[in-house]
Amino acid sequence: MKTIAMSTKAIRQMKKLGKSEQAAIYQALRTMAAEWPNARGVKALVGRHDYRLRLGELRVIFEVEGEEIFITEVLRRNERTYH
Repeated sequence: MKTIAMSTKAIRQMKKLGKSEQAAIYQALRTMAAEWPNARGVKALVGRHDYRLRLGELRVIFEVEGEEIFITEVLRRNERTYH
């Protein structure tokens, strides 16, 4: 099982979300860490060295370094999400 770490930016973005959204993200991250690399809803981003986890309209952008999953951003999906 991989460990999960979050950037300061991702922590700030998480605090802006509702409690139910935060709980859903934390549950999905725990499941993803346990099932890596066969986790559902995960996609490698083209032209970048990171991945995204899709949770409804939320996107969790992260990198994988060895045994650590490092969350860089937590975003609501819109036209600027991946730019």
